[in-house]
Amino acid sequence: MKAITYNAYGTPAALQLVDVPQPKVGPGEVLVRVKAAGVNPVDWKLAAGYLDPILEVRYPVIPGWDVAGVVEAVGEDTFDHAVGDEVYGYVRKEWVELGTYAELVSAPVRTLARKPRELSFEQAAGIPLAGLTAYQSLTRAGLKAGETVVIHSAAGGTGSLGVQIAVALGLRVIGTAGAHNHDYLRSLGAEPVLYGEGLADRIRALAPEGIDAGLDFYGDGVIETLQSLVKERHRVVSIADYDAAAKGAHQLWVRPDTADLTFLAELADAGKLTVNVEHALPLAEAAKAWELSAAGRTRGKIVLTV
Repeated sequence: MKAITYNAYGTPAALQLVDVPQPKVGPGEVLVRVKAAGVNPVDWKLAAGYLDPILEVRYPVIPGWDVAGVVEAVGEDTFDHAVGDEVYGYVRKEWVELGTYAELVSAPVRTLARKPRELSFEQAAGIPLAGLTAYQSLTRAGLKAGETVVIHSAAGGTGSLGVQIAVALGLRVIGTAGAHNHDYLRSLGAEPVLYGEGLADRIRALAPEGIDAGLDFYGDGVIETLQSLVKERHRVVSIADYDAAAKGAHQLWVRPDTADLTFLAELADAGKLTVNVEHALPLAEAAKAWELSAAGRTRGKIVLTV
């Protein structure tokens, strides 16, 4: 099969489209014919070596954790999905090696759920990591209907999904973004606020009684700002500040979860969650996709089509 690989830590230029053996399918796994693979900042950060202290890497690496596709084969004693099922998932395994930037991927069933019927494969591939991150961040913050949450970097892949999920859960959402994304955030149901100097004052103007929780999806030193605004300091969650726990906030690392993926699919099928795919590139252009991701100016998601 064809797959994108790299053989050492480095830059996007190290990515190659090559022929590799078809993955084996073990018990509790299915073989997925990949239709689209989501691109996330963690993909290129991992390949640059930033996560070397915490993740086991075995070369050559096929990158990618997000997938949407069709079940092509089923492993021994596996009955969760059948051949022909359309699925999507966050295929994170015990170590980094056999990812989703490929024609085929073997996926543990614990990482998959039924694909949202109302979304294309490209849109579905943009949900798993970012959507799970957003939903699990909201859950970690203990949010409930009627409360107010600030989502920092609300127009990006994780933020835009987080806004929609929060609105669907009955939350009031204040989202930080550049001025050019404010209308976009309003269309998702958020109240936009400009990030940068003076952010705390602008949020206080919108919520003088304070906010209930803050989600940091960017990591530019905003934790302290959010902690100064929440009614309870511990109700701040960050996915990007690795000192979050030391600062008294929650540091979240997203987990594969079939039930959570199913919930997100149900939101999508109910018309409450969609994905803005800003760039859909062929698998061979994975390096370009990483460059676009690293530039940090994408509204919504980048995906690779296979």
